Amino acid sequence: MSDVGETENWRGKVGKMSEDDVAAFLVTDVLCRLGCLDDEGWPYVVPIWFQYKDGGVYLIARERSAWAGYLARDPRCFLAMDEAGSQRKVLIKGEAELIEEATVGGRWVPIAEEMSLRYLGPNGPKYLGPTLHEPRTMFFVRPTKMTTWQGVDWAARYKRAAQGEGGASPATGSTPAQRDDDLP
Repeated sequence: MSDVGETENWRGKVGKMSEDDVAAFLVTDVLCRLGCLDDEGWPYVVPIWFQYKDGGVYLIARERSAWAGYLARDPRCFLAMDEAGSQRKVLIKGEAELIEEATVGGRWVPIAEEMSLRYLGPNGPKYLGPTLHEPRTMFFVRPTKMTTWQGVDWAARYKRAAQGEGGASPATGSTPAQRDDDLP
């Protein structure tokens, strides 16, 4: 191992995440931050639970949730899932498709059950069960663009070296031309 590798291992795996890395990350209990536009056109961001499957992201809203109304009016949205530590992050741009209007006992129930277990462990059903009589709305966001990153370093495009000033990344020892960064 090089000196750089030995002294820089705290940075973790650096760069764009593979499909397997993304799938493994999005089944953890990381929250999603949903960005949409409110009725006045202002950005509205809210932390929510999500379920990543079927090539996209399921979102389940309470019947009176403000963001459900915003997405129903204008489906354009942005999702951000990130964590401290390894600095994994996934950003998704897409349009929210209304799968199911506010209903009790609908197609949203099995997905909500999966979410409750993922976020609350064995206490998930204790949380979800007493609210199953409350209507929920379900959306599905199919990514039109997905951007990923992991590790503690800057993407090459943010570094002066990427603009022809030379130099190698201390985290990887590679020059920007050798890296495949797709970081926000």
